[in-house]
Amino acid sequence: MLKLTLIELAQKVLAEEQQAMTPNEIWEAAQRKGYDQQVGSKGKTPWSSLGAQLYIDVRDNPNSAFLATDTRPKRFQLKETEICADVRPVEIAEPRKQRYLEKDLHPFLVYYGHNYLKAHVKTIHASRSGKKEFGEWVHPDAVGCYFSFQDWKDEVVGVTSLFGYSGIRLFSFELKRDLNLSNLREAFFQAVSNSSWANEGYLVAAEIETDDDFRTELKRLSAAFGIGVIQLDIADPDSTHILLPAKSKDDVDWETVNKLTLNPDFCAFLKRVRNDISTREIRKEEYDEVKTREELLAVYEKFAPKTQ
Repeated sequence: MLKLTLIELAQKVLAEEQQAMTPNEIWEAAQRKGYDQQVGSKGKTPWSSLGAQLYIDVRDNPNSAFLATDTRPKRFQLKETEICADVRPVEIAEPRKQRYLEKDLHPFLVYYGHNYLKAHVKTIHASRSGKKEFGEWVHPDAVGCYFSFQDWKDEVVGVTSLFGYSGIRLFSFELKRDLNLSNLREAFFQAVSNSSWANEGYLVAAEIETDDDFRTELKRLSAAFGIGVIQLDIADPDSTHILLPAKSKDDVDWETVNKLTLNPDFCAFLKRVRNDISTREIRKEEYDEVKTREELLAVYEKFAPKTQ
């Protein structure tokens, strides 16, 4: 059987469906059709990898077969597909400078993590750690967990556990207000120090410079160290996307995890994950609250620049 890349899978599904679809919808359709079995390498969160590849293809490939729409959430369709009247090709504009703090971005990250990575996210407050002997860069800004039993049948979970595979994925996020040439190296190596222990580690920012030299260096660092990059869209939370995918790892660095337990927030996160795995019942209220899109837009309006 011929193997499909994620891009080829998307093209196959969209050609058959003849409509604009989100990456999640494309992947779900592929599963129904059995096309997911033809994908050679798809990672642990294929829907997010698919979205990242589609976005990059639309942005960087002048001969891309796809276009992105300005709907919310963002959808993709084939250029040859007839566009409905209420769907227009997206125009990627320069981000407006915002007046906000890094802490204001946490709800937007939680929203994306929950809805698009299927992860339950918890903020880690570094100030709550009493020990300083491990140096400056120790704690990620947020962590998350994907529980396979959310999507898998009990029989599948039972069988995989016999093979020593739980399907649980741990995410780590280093959050920045902006990324540019002046702060890239410090921000990136902070992410490496704080997040490389997880199955997937990400550097997250709302404003990311578009300069060619900057993007080239960002791609190089991401490829070299396996840290992904997520661009938050605070004006349209459903348009937040993975700019560069993280290298997905099967093993977690448990020595570093043990070091991180000096932080009570992280320790509470681990206890919650353990209990949720044991009971197979996720206590969502024990993680960060997932605000609605409308609530996030209300937050955005408070610090968005006012037009005259």
